[in-house]
Amino acid sequence: MNDDFSKGAEQIAAFQKIWTESITQLMQTAFTSTPNSAPPEVLRQMRGGILKSLAQSWDEFLRSPQFLDVMRQWMDSTISFRKMSNEWMARVRNDLQAPSRDDIDTIMLSVRHMEQRLLDRVEDLSKRIESLNGKPDSGEPIRKKVASNQRRKSRRPTSPRNGKMKTT
Repeated sequence: MNDDFSKGAEQIAAFQKIWTESITQLMQTAFTSTPNSAPPEVLRQMRGGILKSLAQSWDEFLRSPQFLDVMRQWMDSTISFRKMSNEWMARVRNDLQAPSRDDIDTIMLSVRHMEQRLLDRVEDLSKRIESLNGKPDSGEPIRKKVASNQRRKSRRPTSPRNGKMKTT
């Protein structure tokens, strides 16, 4: 606990040092202007000095070992929290006997493969039927072809005796 307090005090002191230096540089810039210069020029110099000192102080702060160490610790803890929450959710789904994301992805992949195989098989059967009929594919869907074939069959004459179609 005492080490944490001293480490925190050191970080605060380093931060104060950066800002003290920034303010010192700002004041030096503000009061180094000549009295003969025009007021807008003095304001530009002050603005330039302020921006330069702020850029330097932030650059020092962001590159400081303390800041980099805190950022590394934050990233490590974020990654470990994400891993723990994923593991916890997986355990909850397992305890509830609910499918996991991997299970659902595997099922979806299997369904896609099965769908592709079925489509390939239907296409192969369609080509075989067309070759047996000796007619090239007209590009119309199979449902329309089946419906038109049924209409043709219903127009054929039937025998009055047994209701079967005549063969010619």
